[in-house]
Amino acid sequence: MGLWHVFYEDWQMECCGTPFSVGDEVSWPLLLLDADTVLGGGWHDQLTEVAGPVEDMGGVRMVQEETGLPVALGADPDAEEDRRPEPGGRTRSAGLLSVERHGARWPEAGGLVRAVQVLTQTWAETAPGSRSYEPVAGERRLRPADRCPKWFRETETERAADGRGRRSRESGVVVTLEVPGTDSRLSHAVREARGIPAADLMALLGNLSTPRRRARSAAAGWPTAPGPLARGGPDEGR
Repeated sequence: MGLWHVFYEDWQMECCGTPFSVGDEVSWPLLLLDADTVLGGGWHDQLTEVAGPVEDMGGVRMVQEETGLPVALGADPDAEEDRRPEPGGRTRSAGLLSVERHGARWPEAGGLVRAVQVLTQTWAETAPGSRSYEPVAGERRLRPADRCPKWFRETETERAADGRGRRSRESGVVVTLEVPGTDSRLSHAVREARGIPAADLMALLGNLSTPRRRARSAAAGWPTAPGPLARGGPDEGR
């Protein structure tokens, strides 16, 4: 049982994606990106490490991850040379797993959506009045949700003290994906933190992956307070 953090960028979903909910089975082509190149970097809690032999599959450089996760290696489009490991060798690489639905095709990773968090990123003008925006490194937040939206929202522009316009925009979702037959550092960390066997952890995750449905009071027509067993759901305690 492998748990993996996966970033699904807003434009990927709005262009070609299909919205999904916690508890859905999905299948995605995964690309490992240099985390410093994504929205200004700072992805300390969402990084993934993969290790295994490197293969070329129709022009796509793939890592046959040693626990079974199929992952393509992303190249830096601004780099003067391709620094990815050559096919035939081995690699141990850390980065941000992302869904990539454009360009070449490669084997997809199928699994169960265990959690969804909508990511809101702060953007600022490159210069006052430029109307050209760039992500502000480290200024983002996550909020839990039961479902990934198809369309993402942004706030009205505000003027910062330095004269640059600033806005916050929902820039995608971070998904916790469980992929059968794999394992990950995230899975290991959860097992260690919980101090429970893997089978019990899977049962726990199954419970957490069920979106909490509030009962409605027949008399008042308003949601009732969650019971004791509902307080550990994915939209609680964040």
